[in-house]
Formats: sequence, C-alpha cells, structure tokens
Amino acid sequence: MFRAGVDLGGTKIQVAVLDQQNKVLGTHRCATPTEGGPAAVTDAIAVAVRAAAEAGSTPAAQIVGVGVGAPGQIDVDAGTVSNAGNLPNWMITYPLGSELSQRLDGVPVAIANDVQVAVNAELRLGAGQEFDSLIGVFCGTGVGGGLVIDNELWLGRGAAGEIGHVCIDAGKNGAPCTCGRTGCMEAYAGRAAMEIQARKWVQKGRRTELFKIMKKKKRERLASGVWDAALKENDKMATKLVNRAIWALGAGVGSSVNLTDVEAVIVGGGLGVRLGQPFADKIAAAMKPHLIKPDQAPPVIVAALGDLGGAIGAALLVSNVEAMATDRKRAPLKATKSVAKRTVAAGAAKKTPTTKSPAKKSPAKKAPVKKVPVKKAMAAKVASTKVATTKAAIALAKAPAEVSASHP
Repeated sequence: MFRAGVDLGGTKIQVAVLDQQNKVLGTHRCATPTEGGPAAVTDAIAVAVRAAAEAGSTPAAQIVGVGVGAPGQIDVDAGTVSNAGNLPNWMITYPLGSELSQRLDGVPVAIANDVQVAVNAELRLGAGQEFDSLIGVFCGTGVGGGLVIDNELWLGRGAAGEIGHVCIDAGKNGAPCTCGRTGCMEAYAGRAAMEIQARKWVQKGRRTELFKIMKKKKRERLASGVWDAALKENDKMATKLVNRAIWALGAGVGSSVNLTDVEAVIVGGGLGVRLGQPFADKIAAAMKPHLIKPDQAPPVIVAALGDLGGAIGAALLVSNVEAMATDRKRAPLKATKSVAKRTVAAGAAKKTPTTKSPAKKSPAKKAPVKKVPVKKAMAAKVASTKVATTKAAIALAKAPAEVSASHP
C-alpha cells in the first residue's frame, strides 16, 4: 500500500511515491505545461504519478491516495484551486481534486497549499525538527511561506504565511507583482518576476547569457538551474537580479521576524535549494540590518528535504492508508510505457514516529494563542471529493545544496 505526493509548481511537476514507512520509493519530474490550461496540467500530473510509481517498481494498483501541494487559493473541502497566477490560464476555480481522481481511476486526492505542506514536512522531519517556531520562505516561480508557532503551522483564517506578498516598496516605483499589486517581495524575488525584468533589460540592449543558457538547457523559462549556471559564469545581469532578490528577501523576512520573533528561518523552493546555504547566508546578512534585535538573529538555513520536500509533504496529506486500501476496490492504474526504473533512496530512516517529539523546551507563560492545527485545517471531505488528509512523520537524511550568489 503506497501513497503519492505531487508538488505542482509554475515550471515543474515533481512526484514522489512513499511506502508505509514513509520511504521514498520512486520519483518523476516533468515540466508544467505552458498551454492547455488546468486540464492539460491535470493530465500531466496523472501521467507523472503513474511514471513515479513505475520508476519505483511500485504496484500502481496499491497507490491508495494522492496528495497535491498547489499554488493559488485552495479549498481543501471542495478540492479546488483558484487564481493560481503562476500556472497557465488558471485565474479560475478548478476542481483539481475530482478531475485528477477521475484520471487516476478513482484514487482519493487531497489538495493543500504547496508551501504549507513543504514547511510542514520540514517541521516534522527536516530542518525544522529542533525548533518550536520558524518561518519558511520558499523561492520558486513565486515566493511562498509558512509560519510555525508552538510546533504547529499557523493558518490563521486560511491565508496565513503569504510572505511573498509582504510589501517592501510602497512607493510609486514599486515593482509590479503577478497578484496585481506593486512592491511585493515576490515581485523582486520570484523567478517569474526576475525573468520579466531580465527580458525588459534585454529589450533595452543590456547583455546577458541567461537566455542562451536557457536554450542550451532546452528550457522554455528561466528555471533555477539556468540562474545557477549564469551565476557560475559571473553573468552581470543574473548577479544583479539575484542581488536584488536577496535585498528584497532581507527586508521582507527581517520585518516578518520582527513581528513573530521565530527561532529559525528555513529557505526552500527550487531557487533556494539550488543556490543553497551561500544564498541563505546572504539573506541572513541582508536581513540583519532590519532586525530589532540583530544580536539575536535567528539562523537562516536551507530546507533539508531538498527538491523533494514539497512532494513528500503532499504525500503526508494522505491518511488512513490501510483503511482506504481495504475499503477501495478498483481497477489497477495503467502504467506508462518506456519509463526508466529509478529507485530513490531518500536517506535511511533513523526513526519513523507518527507524531512529533515533544518540544525540547517549555516556553514561558504566554497569552493563549488561537491556533488552527494542520490536521484540522487541512481535513477534507472524502465523501464529496474523495480527499483524505494526515499529519505523519518521515525520517530522511539532510542534503543541502551549495552554490554562490552575491549581495548587492
């Protein structure tokens, strides 16, 4: 009995298949379709899930549930994704849960916010295990975030953690954001915004190797690997735009730390993981001048689960694996053809707890905090959308990446 997790991003779809001990058995990664809208993206996810199952030599018929971490506005009860500006033609409400379930022969599907599931995974089994509070900042096509207070994701009324839309420039010259506003941190530090600015500068005659590298890598957009390669070649435009992103992240994250006084900041997402700890160190340096207590600055560290963190976190949405497998009688999923087997050892599990270990320290008395636990907030109605959610623990090895970037 297995479960699959899908990390749906603006440029890539990453899938991981996990067993009951939460070990990653197989993965598959493909580009997010740029045309065809939500239906085309859903088709691609279904193909990727089957491919991941085959890559891990997993009996497809025993995949009892699929979790999806998606951008945009999520209704976990209805299984819908709305206004996902970083996905093609997705400024609508689309029933991703039910549509994907149909394409996977009726397998239950759970939907949740992409960054929140990734932050929850880091909290339970990754870089956040030793902290009681933290901010997750995930830099990819956009900039997403998650806030942890007293070992629980703080969801507020459902939209907490949108750190990418912290305003860092309220003036007339604030950069336009894909959300329709100006001056958002994402408008400077999201890959989509960085690419828009790069194209504007190229039109004005500035030189860069970014787009040559993009074509060489056969990419349609400036993916994280393109930025990484350009930085290694000391491309001036790439360096300037990454420095600009670091400046924005320093201001936005610093202000957020002042508000929350968290113990740590975890940097993830495609760009964050690709550029690694040197990138995180530069964010820490840019953040420090904005802090009320710079001598007590929280550590800024790279997500330990790497590129698979979002997919692993999405897989954790699938609960009651044994009960679901017993209750469901359905035809096996049809495996894709010509998919090379690729077993992924995501690290030897040191332990496989089902709940997080008690906090190491007991905080001083505080006023009661209104919390919405992940388990409750992400609970979905299986009867209507065949959605199931969970909070589980995975023990995986840490493997942060390393690359260089510069501070402006």
